[in-house]
Amino acid sequence: SVMIRMLCLACLVGLLGPALAPAVAPPPPVVWTSLFDGKTLKGWKEADFFGKGKLHVKDGAIVMEKGKALTGATFAGKDFPTADYEFTFEAKKIEGDDFFCTSTFPVGDSHCSFVVGGWSGSVVGLSNIDFQDASANETSKYKTFEKNRWYRITVRVTKDRIKAWIDGEKMVDIDISDRTVGIRVECNVCKPFGLCTYNTVGAVRDLRVRKLDSK
Repeated sequence: SVMIRMLCLACLVGLLGPALAPAVAPPPPVVWTSLFDGKTLKGWKEADFFGKGKLHVKDGAIVMEKGKALTGATFAGKDFPTADYEFTFEAKKIEGDDFFCTSTFPVGDSHCSFVVGGWSGSVVGLSNIDFQDASANETSKYKTFEKNRWYRITVRVTKDRIKAWIDGEKMVDIDISDRTVGIRVECNVCKPFGLCTYNTVGAVRDLRVRKLDSK
């Protein structure tokens, strides 16, 4: 009868209702914030190194020319994260044989630097861990860098770890919960966030940062 068919339909809907209900929407992805407009040095300033080279924009990248030693770009904006964040950028070595995109970044109340291609061009690691620089602590690795090739650099900072990748290859993964994290004194002018080269012409582009879920 019509009544029985309606009762059966009601039971079927009751059984399938939970399965047909829309799933809870996932949280929105954490949005990257761009730090460089690709055209000007707005939001950046020259790192105040003695004998620094020229800092300028060319072909959508910040170019750090060779100086007497160090040349760099320091973030001039506000509210750069200090924990539970990551930043990423692309970099290439144009000329020279030393580091071409070392980044200095906040780690809680301190700072650290991710050296890329230091000590005559091949050392990668963090400066400093327990007062030892990237050539001497356990984060030290060796990697060959080609000139005029873009490399993707990513660094992640959480409460107790620093991780870093180059082109998706993990280069650093260190527990810092009981370690002293710091920087070489030369990089003080790059705080709170900056990039620098040593006797080398380097270029960086697509600089971005985002906060991470601290849970």
